[in-house]
Amino acid sequence: MTRIDFYISQTSRDKDRLQLACKITEKAYKLGNTVYIHAGSSEQAGFIDDLLWTFRDGSFIPHQKNAENSEKPAPILIGHDKELQHGADVLINLADEVPACFSQFERVAEVVSEAPDSKLHARERYKFYRDRGYELQTHKL
Repeated sequence: MTRIDFYISQTSRDKDRLQLACKITEKAYKLGNTVYIHAGSSEQAGFIDDLLWTFRDGSFIPHQKNAENSEKPAPILIGHDKELQHGADVLINLADEVPACFSQFERVAEVVSEAPDSKLHARERYKFYRDRGYELQTHKL
């Protein structure tokens, strides 16, 4: 069964939440996992794409947008509106809703900020997973 982890940033700034998503992505990548980052919009997907190049000096995380066709996709894919064409181990969800494909992943990382809207949507997703019997972990960072 898919493991669900909620990572809660201690600030309300969306940029901090996306930085946290980059750190989780980097950790998963270094552990040998493939990752799909599900953004809430094309703008957010573009921002996280750029941020993965710059969030930490000396860090390199090979990634590409899910829409880019490739015989051998990068280990980190970023998307927001298309079904994932290639499998991945970890889903990092940045959207307000639960992605329909969440159960195909071994792990789901829900990244939440202290912003009221972010917390409200996170509570809805938490309830969704809990009501379906998923094991839930919460990490305040």
